Amino acid sequence: MDQNSSDIVQTKDVVLAGELAMLVSPTNKNFIIRILPGGELHTHRGIVRHDDILGQFWGSKVFTHKGVFYYILQPGLGELLRETARNTQIMYPKDIGFVLVMMGIGAGTVVLEAGTGSGALTTALAWAVGSNGHVFSYENRPEMQKLAVKNLAKLGLADRVTFKLRDIQEGFDESGVDAVFLDVQNAYDFLTQVRQTLKSGGFFGSIMPTTNQVQRLLISLHQNHFAFTDVCEVILRYYKPVPERLRPTDRMVAHTGYLIFSRKMLPNTSPELSGDQFDAQEKQDNLEVPELDS
Repeated sequence: MDQNSSDIVQTKDVVLAGELAMLVSPTNKNFIIRILPGGELHTHRGIVRHDDILGQFWGSKVFTHKGVFYYILQPGLGELLRETARNTQIMYPKDIGFVLVMMGIGAGTVVLEAGTGSGALTTALAWAVGSNGHVFSYENRPEMQKLAVKNLAKLGLADRVTFKLRDIQEGFDESGVDAVFLDVQNAYDFLTQVRQTLKSGGFFGSIMPTTNQVQRLLISLHQNHFAFTDVCEVILRYYKPVPERLRPTDRMVAHTGYLIFSRKMLPNTSPELSGDQFDAQEKQDNLEVPELDS
């Protein structure tokens, strides 16, 4: 390895100016800050000087002026989402992660979301699409959009998002996007607008709190030629990481919402099966055993 490549590897291991860092106390209290020369973090355990963090290895300690230490770690997306400033309930990381996987959202993807809220999902989308992708985010409440813009700017992700203040009943400006996610109460009322902006075969997703809302959305998806629909919920349970007392934690994040995923189909190709027909076909499919290659 030559000198230049060695330098590159080494700099990835240390804290550089402008990077986000998470300071974690021994009791797991954490602060996420952007490291700037001359900057300071004031805590009840004392003052942490940014200059004492610059150049330190990730995973090392930094001490306050009172001699109390914090661990220096790079924040993951989960920590960033949990620290999102909010004035309404945000989507949970357990749901957001599943949305990214199920809707194929990654580097270079163009995504549209409606119902920006405080910007938690927006943050994850911007993180996932990378510098070559883009997120279009619609919100009709000015105060919510202002907070979301502030949250994304704080993380350095605002340039990957175009924020639009509009009632989505008026439709979307974009066309041919890869995926659309609606975090609104009445997603079933906007599938015509979704079809107009989503590419053929593209991913649709939504989150809803009640079963009657999901039922209405399922009917609307069928009427608007969407298919291969999934309805699910994600339940997450943590365990206490103590070897001699390994057991579930006392509290868990259970039901937070129903996730609905579907694909836009051409009108002449979407399945036209009734509920009974679908059940019968699914039963037959499960009986079929694929032939193994010899």
